Amino acid sequence: MDKRVLNKFKKSLQEQHDSLKSRLAAAKQQAHPSSAEMKDEGDRATASISTEMAAAQQTQAENLMKSIHSALERIEDGTFGECRNCGQEISAKRLEAVPWTRYCITCQELIDNR
Repeated sequence: MDKRVLNKFKKSLQEQHDSLKSRLAAAKQQAHPSSAEMKDEGDRATASISTEMAAAQQTQAENLMKSIHSALERIEDGTFGECRNCGQEISAKRLEAVPWTRYCITCQELIDNR
């Protein structure tokens, strides 16, 4: 892969990683209402759903951060853009859409169909 293109991916991935890190830190600092502030069951139910959604979003963001970090490591070790399954080069269009991907489209479809 061309060094200029590789640097573009690295910069983009690093920006996404930093953005996610900031969002996660901000989400952890948000205060949750105490049970004393909740006047009825509706308030408690709404708070419970909000807490569950926030936890799911946080887990999803953490998983994406791990994938991005892994992609940055592959850039450093020279294997970025190489399918982890078949070893073929991942298409540029796929990398543009999902730069942290580990598999070419063919292998990803095989994995998804299992």
